Amino acid sequence: MKWTIGDVTVTKVVELEMTGGTRFLLPQATPEEILKLAWLQPHFADENGRLRMSIHSFIVETPDRRIIVDTCLGNDKQARRIPHWNDRDGPFLADLAAAGFPADSIDTVLCTHLHVDHVGWNTRLVDGKWVPTFPRARYLMGRTEYEHWSAVKDRPDMAHIMADSVTPIVEAGMATMVETNEKICDEISLIPTLGHTPGHVSVMIQSRGEQAMITGDFVHHPCQIANPEWSTLADSDPDQGIATRRRMFQRLAGTPVLIIGTHFAGATAGRLVVDGGTYRLDV
Repeated sequence: MKWTIGDVTVTKVVELEMTGGTRFLLPQATPEEILKLAWLQPHFADENGRLRMSIHSFIVETPDRRIIVDTCLGNDKQARRIPHWNDRDGPFLADLAAAGFPADSIDTVLCTHLHVDHVGWNTRLVDGKWVPTFPRARYLMGRTEYEHWSAVKDRPDMAHIMADSVTPIVEAGMATMVETNEKICDEISLIPTLGHTPGHVSVMIQSRGEQAMITGDFVHHPCQIANPEWSTLADSDPDQGIATRRRMFQRLAGTPVLIIGTHFAGATAGRLVVDGGTYRLDV
């Protein structure tokens, strides 16, 4: 799946897709509530009101950069909270290469935040050691995000994620800490979308008068577009997350900005429109 924004191309490469089993993440998204939103079918929910979600990366190609935004779950990782995310042996790197993006062709890795399903392929296991997956890349990580998770002592799951997917990059001298409003290049800039994590960012793309935004996790599923007050159980600051969604949806509704969802399955991208007293995604 591919989109063109002026001189920029965005390509989606999937690691894992799922239908149902997401109530742990969005408990308010009951089948009854989801079936009220007919526009979610077929891309974002099934006929029984079960959510469709995806874990994928986006490859963003500008005239002079090849950036991978978020690196999914990774293989061989341990101590993950979700059992089937442990000790994975998936073909993501082969799929990435088959799509035309071998690991050594990536010059920039951009992490919207440092949660488990966004940093996993930062590293791979070689002879018992975690080494950078993208050997020629600079890894861009939010300064606020990195400092926060480095200081947290009561999240054993995050300690494992930092140890196997973040710290090896820093120790290899391949990490660059960026601000939440950093300009990455002429076409790519970051905007703060805080709440899911303390340093969470979304990615703005602008080229030849066209615009797109890669969401990251300030919105996990399009049902939150209609219900911005629905928070996920993974949000660090749910109230701030709600305020961010309301602010961003008001800003984006009715504009030509293409919204590209980091966990949106199916069509994945669309434009935000006003729908009565709330919003929906037109794909």
